[in-house]
Amino acid sequence: MAESKFPEQAAVPVAAVEVARPAEGTGASIVVREHSHGGQQPAETKAHRLASYDVADFPVPTGREEEWRFTPLARLRGLHDGSASADGSVAVEVDAPQPVTVETVGRDDARVGSVAKPTDRVAAQAYCAFEKATVITVPREARLDRPVTVRLRGMGGTAFGHLLVDVKELAEAVVIIDCSGSATYADNVEFAVGPGARLTVVTLQEWADDAVHLSHHQVRVGRDARFKSVLVTFGGDLVRTFPQVAFDGPGADAELLGLYFADAGQHLEQRLFVDHNAPHCRSRVTYKGALQGDGAHAVWVSDVLIRHNAEGTDTYELNRNLVLTDGARADSVPNLEIETGEVVGAGHASATGRFDDEQLFYLMSRGIPADEARRLVVRGFFAEVIHQIGIPEIEERLLAEVEAQLGRTLGATHADEGGGA
Repeated sequence: MAESKFPEQAAVPVAAVEVARPAEGTGASIVVREHSHGGQQPAETKAHRLASYDVADFPVPTGREEEWRFTPLARLRGLHDGSASADGSVAVEVDAPQPVTVETVGRDDARVGSVAKPTDRVAAQAYCAFEKATVITVPREARLDRPVTVRLRGMGGTAFGHLLVDVKELAEAVVIIDCSGSATYADNVEFAVGPGARLTVVTLQEWADDAVHLSHHQVRVGRDARFKSVLVTFGGDLVRTFPQVAFDGPGADAELLGLYFADAGQHLEQRLFVDHNAPHCRSRVTYKGALQGDGAHAVWVSDVLIRHNAEGTDTYELNRNLVLTDGARADSVPNLEIETGEVVGAGHASATGRFDDEQLFYLMSRGIPADEARRLVVRGFFAEVIHQIGIPEIEERLLAEVEAQLGRTLGATHADEGGGA
């Protein structure tokens, strides 16, 4: 068995139960989840989780494990049990300004896997199965005049990939990862943010309707560095993303933003882990999602670990889900594990519900038609996150996609009403 990624630590005991109760008649599930703020120590804490490059170190998931209990394993097409064979491809295209370097390297390149080890079987499978990795390096003190764009285009079949983005000390960069096409794809994405550097990453998951994508993002943030991630998931049949952040020194800052819109039959799952393993660091997690259609399922699980040496930590995690039709389900599970009492702040919030009736009434009382009022409410719901991206063309693209999704919802509603007339 490979050594554990994290040293043994004792957790301070406290257990609690979080209840996220949707509004009456939403068709969404009431979610009750246990989480810890430090009291009775759970059987296995996040500080002791396994990390290994070897897929054999991880048992095949059964669906009963905490990290797999929401995921429909039968829809993973063998990515979790070793039966998937690499018979397809995902094309990787990189558009980067000077002085960024872009390399295609083999498995023996020492930089690959240097940020962190895989922490579940699919990530380890992807690490063992990829043939070529893409390495993007932003030199020390570089200030890019435009974003680096990485396009991942599924060409069908099953494929495995690896991407490393290395932003050196005091450099500043924006990276856009744009996913499209059809594939069954598992990959690891590493981000190394050097001391004093600034990195913003926008990941756009707009896969074809039949795509399956399981992606692990491993982030290491250096002393006084800032990392900002915007993870957007609109497409795919099943998309499961796992951003994981650790800090290399004091003064580091991580902001994780997310948007998702689940349609009928879609399974969109976001699992986050922020490891406060250094003092005086800050993290913020804000994810918002909308769901519509029978069988639409969104899962958001966010774990924040504050280790015993992470004094002065300031962290907060927030999830909001807006259920637009009956038959959709949202599971929202915020967790805190705290091993020191010397923190600036540590909190979380989660809610699932329908439209705010008061907002709709206010808009409609001023002559705005019901359909337009609903659009305005949903646009406002997402706008808080979208406008933090800071890239106008991406913001406009996402707002247009939200409008398209709403058009399908309202069109279906009118069709149902017409059929019943």
